[in-house]
Amino acid sequence: MNERLLVLVRHGQSEWNLKNLFTGWKDPDLTEKGVAEAKEAGRKLKAQGLTFDVAFTSALTRAQHTLKLALTEMGQTGIPVTKNLALNERDYGDLSGLNKDDARAKWGEEQVHVWRRSYDVPPPGGESLKDTLARTLPYFVQEILPCVLRGERTLVAAHGNSLRALIMVLEKLTPEGILARELATGAPVIYRLNADATVASKLDLAG
Repeated sequence: MNERLLVLVRHGQSEWNLKNLFTGWKDPDLTEKGVAEAKEAGRKLKAQGLTFDVAFTSALTRAQHTLKLALTEMGQTGIPVTKNLALNERDYGDLSGLNKDDARAKWGEEQVHVWRRSYDVPPPGGESLKDTLARTLPYFVQEILPCVLRGERTLVAAHGNSLRALIMVLEKLTPEGILARELATGAPVIYRLNADATVASKLDLAG
């Protein structure tokens, strides 16, 4: 049976998540908790009886490490993995590396909230969610979705905002709807698609 399986997983907690820093394209690795979250993601997927044919991840260490740990936990380290910066986290520009509280002190609570939670207002030198979608979505449509529709069981390990871009399209969410959508670290979301790329079923393994 052609089950058209697509699983999205956000990387486990990174060192900069823990320190409350804007990360973006900076490249910290996972914390001990992040490592545990990535392994747990693999265990959850294994418990669902899932196996994969291909995997995609970003050009950043925390997503690659999450993918490797999850696949190791599942005993599936031999599958082809494609790494591409199209799946990178949103570039936070001048905010990258700053403590979120320090950023609020510098620019004001309201302005930082707008940068973080608006759809199309980028921080200085960085990307909005709309910009991230414009980078991520074509890659998804051209490279990832064809694998899924061919029946190749596909795992994507990436970041909160690049995955939000995919979820926005898959679940037909508005810009307001996707901004309200939280993605837990290390919690797989399992989609099965119809032949026309619409979502047949969804299972969120958070919690």
